Amino acid sequence: MDGNMSVAGLSVLLQSGALDPVMLAEAMLDNIAGYKDQSIFTEILGDRALADARAASVRIRSGRSLGLLDGIPIAWKDLFDTEGSVTKAGSVVLSDHAPAKQDASVVKALADAGMVSVGRTNLSEFAFSGLGINPHYGTPRNPASRDVPRIPGGSSSGSAVAVAAGLVPVAMGTDTGGSIRIPAAFNGIVGYKATRGRYAMDGVFPLASSLDSLGPLCRSVQDAIWVDAAMRGRAAPDIARTDIGDIKLVIAETIVFDDAEAGVVTAFEQAINRLQAAGVRVERRSFPAFAEVFELMTRHGALVTAEAYALHKERLHGDAAARMDQRVVARARLGEKIGMTDYIALLEARRRLVGQFKASLNPGELIVHPTLPHVAPPIAPLVADDDLFFKINGKTLRNTLIGNFLDGCGVSIPCGTGDAGMPVGLLLSGQAGEDERLLSAALSLESVIRGEA
Repeated sequence: MDGNMSVAGLSVLLQSGALDPVMLAEAMLDNIAGYKDQSIFTEILGDRALADARAASVRIRSGRSLGLLDGIPIAWKDLFDTEGSVTKAGSVVLSDHAPAKQDASVVKALADAGMVSVGRTNLSEFAFSGLGINPHYGTPRNPASRDVPRIPGGSSSGSAVAVAAGLVPVAMGTDTGGSIRIPAAFNGIVGYKATRGRYAMDGVFPLASSLDSLGPLCRSVQDAIWVDAAMRGRAAPDIARTDIGDIKLVIAETIVFDDAEAGVVTAFEQAINRLQAAGVRVERRSFPAFAEVFELMTRHGALVTAEAYALHKERLHGDAAARMDQRVVARARLGEKIGMTDYIALLEARRRLVGQFKASLNPGELIVHPTLPHVAPPIAPLVADDDLFFKINGKTLRNTLIGNFLDGCGVSIPCGTGDAGMPVGLLLSGQAGEDERLLSAALSLESVIRGEA
């Protein structure tokens, strides 16, 4: 079985009867067990996977398939409740909590579509880092690296690596400041961050509720569209391709190219040249709102830090803090300095900037820029040096957190390679609620962005 097959490719085999769901589940469980990097998953759901697969096999053989996703394996970031498992959020301090009594709403939605849950994936502790380093369960290694072990990106580290390594065709992530799009770009796969609130959040461990969103990491935009439909309870996807000549892209020139690696810029500009040659209308524009996001953070603190501190306050000032990743503790404790007046100022400024950003775009325009300003760096120096860790973490989160603060949606698509032959991502973004238009455009543009058309 080709571990690089997409959801769509596997679906053809499953629905035609050429591949049995049980054989597929067994093969994937065997591949996971035999894979050299055992830090990708925090728990394997072997019994559940085989039970799910047997049920799918019976349905498909009897002509009662639940649809395109019936029998397709999926992995879940260890923030999503799966019945009978402890949701540890990448931390040891939650390991003694009671197992979940039921699936999270989106887990149930995809189970209802016939998907087979094979495991729970690793992440940055409490999802509070863009690098994916975890001192408790290990740091998944980026499978694209051919020189030294490199970071996977976070916080959805295990989800991205599981897909990039061909262990599963799709894995679910969460995104508060880039935690889907960052690891997708670093690992050379597709990552879709939906508009906040597009999916039910019941049973998902939070980081910052005013910023948290969900989405799949997978091999293609089409796969993301199929999974998105099922997450919303749709029997089938209803998103069609957009005519390339009708797509209008605006390259953001503010902040996102600052200190970007030359290889990243080259790969991005080559993708833009391909898009223009294909007939896409592209222009460049500055966005003062992008710069003001960071000015606000300097003045009042970060919204994510304020909300993370409120969520973890007792842990941060209790015995649990000693058992946590000390970098997570240090960063979260900064939230103690963010007073109520600062927090309210951030919320009010956010509402204003969302409106300002909307007014700065013409109808139908989508934003485009490099997902990240650099390729995945080596793990070892970041583990050894706190100052370097925080510097690179901030730079890694910079481009993507803008979309969370402005309450938008985004899709990261591989567009080439940069330094050390590592993947580079191109980020297409829309405003809140523009998911269908974004996904439609991404579906039409993906092959051009990848250089396949």
